[in-house]
Amino acid sequence: MNTNELKFLLKLFDCSDRRAYLASPIFRNFPDKEIISQKLAADGLIDFSQEISAVFIAPPGSALLNLPIEELPISDIEFRILDRINRYPGIQPKQIHIKTKEKLLKTAELHDILHSFHSRGLIFIETELKNQKVLVWLTERGLQCVKKLQNYFESLRKESVEEVDETSTFVPSQVDPPSTETSSKLTDEEILQVIRDLDKELGTDNYLPIFYLRQKLQPPLSREELDTVIYRLQRSDKIELSSLQEGMNYTKEQIDAAINQGIGRRLFFIILN
Repeated sequence: MNTNELKFLLKLFDCSDRRAYLASPIFRNFPDKEIISQKLAADGLIDFSQEISAVFIAPPGSALLNLPIEELPISDIEFRILDRINRYPGIQPKQIHIKTKEKLLKTAELHDILHSFHSRGLIFIETELKNQKVLVWLTERGLQCVKKLQNYFESLRKESVEEVDETSTFVPSQVDPPSTETSSKLTDEEILQVIRDLDKELGTDNYLPIFYLRQKLQPPLSREELDTVIYRLQRSDKIELSSLQEGMNYTKEQIDAAINQGIGRRLFFIILN
């Protein structure tokens, strides 16, 4: 199966009832969609509405025509159709003109009879895509094929996540939620003490990620208020700030908690002086 055939299957899988008209806009990027449909149908992955393009007599049909008329297990109209097919191998259905009570047999009635003959082994038929409003749909085999592909890519995604987890050298621990008793009027010295306590509690070796401080103090402080205090502590040489060199060990939310300076790397770690 090539890439276009796989894309075709996935497009069809996303359709309502797993079926769509071949002229639908979703297939506009498939210039060879008729060929793709036939290849996928040959593999049993899809099916499509078809019309009979040619009809040939089969040996059982020839044998039936040789029976005495009174022993024929078919009607007079069916006999005439079968006889026409026998005399004109490869005849197209539109070339079979049978009158019934001075009226031509309807196309739908003729096709019903031809399909009946085919199912009974009396004739061979060749089919082709309908020229108008071709409907294509996933077969049960095609549906299972797409589901297996989905499961395969899902397993690859999980393996990728697990490999990242296994290479992590530091797994952030969860900080207790802020106490409701924490005052919104914390002094700089009190916040500095919170930094000391968190560093000791979490064992971050004087490299405390800022997101831990945000978890502890937001609320009651807002992000802007806490950033202001952090900068103030830095200017007073109480702390230093360091950027993050490698973010693979942290989540996007944890990285976003860093202080964005607008240019360069974000300030991520707090270092006590």
